Amino acid sequence: MEGGFVARRLIVLVTVIGLVLTLVATASGASVTVRVEGKTQSIFGSSPVKVEAPNALVALDAASISGEFYVQVIQASFGPYVSQVGRYPGAGASGWVFKVNGVSPPVGADQVILKDGDEVLWYYATFSDTGGPATLALKSTKKNCYAVSSFDDAGKATPAARAQVSVDGRRFKVDAAGKVCVGRHIGVVRSYAVGATRSNAVK
Repeated sequence: MEGGFVARRLIVLVTVIGLVLTLVATASGASVTVRVEGKTQSIFGSSPVKVEAPNALVALDAASISGEFYVQVIQASFGPYVSQVGRYPGAGASGWVFKVNGVSPPVGADQVILKDGDEVLWYYATFSDTGGPATLALKSTKKNCYAVSSFDDAGKATPAARAQVSVDGRRFKVDAAGKVCVGRHIGVVRSYAVGATRSNAVK
């Protein structure tokens, strides 16, 4: 009897510990990176910064605390709505939207459950009949060489053949494959294209 009682106590204890660990993990959220791109300049994390957040809205809030910039969230009929970030309020066909891993989710930011390693991008966008602007992503391919990709709302990536990269006050045009080599440099490299949201920064 005593052995059975102890065994049951152990099972209950293990179950409780597992539940507590699950709740703690949910409360603390996932380890993700966040970048916030404003209308004319980067607001936070040109080189993405890690934060702990359970969803994309909390990720923005965590970034605002770390970067000390203003965020206004209002309660709309469809849920929380980010109406302003920094000096840029939404107006007309322009406003604040987000992507996770290059994709625009079909739900609100508070409904997007993040997992470790996710990349969250908040950016100011002006929409047209064809949708929002493409977002650029920059990566290093080899020493002093880079590739620029353009992502649509569905997360489809194509070479950003019309992009330019900027470093140390110099600009370089990419080739048809979205690639370019810039030679020796000191500062970080970023990419830009007309009508697109600027890329992350890469050393």
